[in-house]
Amino acid sequence: MNNKEVKKAFSSLMQFAGITVNGKKSYDIQVYNDQFYSRVLEQTTLGLGESYMDKWWDCRALDQFIEKVTRANLLSRLKTDWATAWNIIKSRILNLQTTGRAFIVGKKHYDIGNDLYQRMLDRRMQYTCGYWDNADSLDTAQEAKLQMICRKMDLKPGMTIAELGCGFGGFAQYAAKKHGVRVVGYTVSREQALFAKQWCRGLPVDIRLEDYRKAVGQYDRVVSIGLMEHVGYKNYRTYMKMTSRLLKEDGIAFIHTIGSNISRSICNPWTSKYIFPNSMLPSIAQLGKSMEGYFVVEDWHNFGEDYDKTLMAWWKNFENAWPELESKYGDRFYRMWKYYLLSCAGGFRSRLMQLWQVVMTKPGRTRPDCRIR
Repeated sequence: MNNKEVKKAFSSLMQFAGITVNGKKSYDIQVYNDQFYSRVLEQTTLGLGESYMDKWWDCRALDQFIEKVTRANLLSRLKTDWATAWNIIKSRILNLQTTGRAFIVGKKHYDIGNDLYQRMLDRRMQYTCGYWDNADSLDTAQEAKLQMICRKMDLKPGMTIAELGCGFGGFAQYAAKKHGVRVVGYTVSREQALFAKQWCRGLPVDIRLEDYRKAVGQYDRVVSIGLMEHVGYKNYRTYMKMTSRLLKEDGIAFIHTIGSNISRSICNPWTSKYIFPNSMLPSIAQLGKSMEGYFVVEDWHNFGEDYDKTLMAWWKNFENAWPELESKYGDRFYRMWKYYLLSCAGGFRSRLMQLWQVVMTKPGRTRPDCRIR
């Protein structure tokens, strides 16, 4: 097809979602380079994200644009692009989330600068979804999330917790301070580990710069908050087996994770290349199969729409802080980060992705009172 035909095909595709190319509504896109149309039709998600970073197009409400695109399921109308196909092949042949590859995402994403995260996140440095039911700010939403997690796990003073993927140490600090528990936290991010060790100084918290598969000992509780997105479908069974080994017979295991409506083996190529390398979202079917024989699911709580609010709050903080960050990170990073935050917000708003909290116990244990909302 010539460029005129390609533009017409792209515009027709957008019409399925109610989007007008170069239209006047907040979610309409403005195209500045005519090569944009063929680039997106050929490369789909990678082409869309990279062309935004290259300033080939823009949109006043990027989150609304992505929401409409995902609600209309426009990707299903396109052929699989080479980047997606290649990533699928790699994920089938290789284990993209081996112990040896675990630190890649730490260096690529979590180590980029604590100055950025301190300005974008809440005061407890929570880089996962907040709980907004009765919250009026990012701080209160994240505190409510931490409080709910601790109540679901029925924490008591003196208990021991293994936190697989401890982030900046926010949960460990909160649980140790508020509930008198001892926490051993694992992270693959050097910057997170340094921050967490400093923040948790003086508390019964041990932060280790190690992959979660290096965890040893036995604990009253085993928790992962935002780790499962990095585990990979070939390792879910390994994760459950290891968690069972770490957990005492009367203990409680807890997972907080983004979830996919469909079982896949990869995430989209743009996210994999620029934001979270070697990551993927689990489905209910994938997690359920991996739990068989190891755990009883006591509670499965979905509040995915709260991630939309969380991401929009992060975006607001990032945008407000950008004058302080611009000289270090630069314009291309700004467009990449904006696309990341707002496209994810649109994805959650459209219900493309979910946020699950799962409470599990070993077979035979008395059911805990964990249905906390």
